[in-house]
Amino acid sequence: MDDNRSRCDRELVDAVLANRPGAFARLVREYQGLCWHIIQRMVRNPEDARELCQDTFLRVHRCLHQYRHESALKSWIGRVAYTIALRHLQHKRIPLIEGTVEGDDGGLLGNIGDGFDLEAACANQETVRKLHAAIETLPPLQRTLLTLYYLEETPIPEMARITGLASGTIKSHLFRSRLRLRGVLESPAGVTA
Repeated sequence: MDDNRSRCDRELVDAVLANRPGAFARLVREYQGLCWHIIQRMVRNPEDARELCQDTFLRVHRCLHQYRHESALKSWIGRVAYTIALRHLQHKRIPLIEGTVEGDDGGLLGNIGDGFDLEAACANQETVRKLHAAIETLPPLQRTLLTLYYLEETPIPEMARITGLASGTIKSHLFRSRLRLRGVLESPAGVTA
């Protein structure tokens, strides 16, 4: 975690814990997008997602005194959001993944990139629509990991802290998600890699 980010995190946490006016609202503004991305991608129901985001910030407010600055505040808050969404899925008996994740498979885990340029494939509006539709067909965990990695630009070690998953497992999910999306984008749209 870089020193500037660490200092900003510490100042924000101290301000919230000291009940300074507007401090908690600033924390919510700064991290609501992250929480929404994690929770909405996992649960998909907008009403449930809004409620779970509120629950996340209530828990953050109640438990912020437990934050020890061992990781970025973003990771800590992301972990709270992920845990709340995970419990929601468990309560509703919605599987987090399809099947099980196999162990280290060498080539898959070593490199997430496979030469497929997702941005170039999404150059037109129709392809973007198909991409979003394809993402929605992924299991909750894969949707969430793709969102963290590509939209939130969260590094894999930080994703591991948020989800509690091993880095290799995250890489495997990202690789499989990209393969699945690539198949959807290449065949009907005629996109080539």
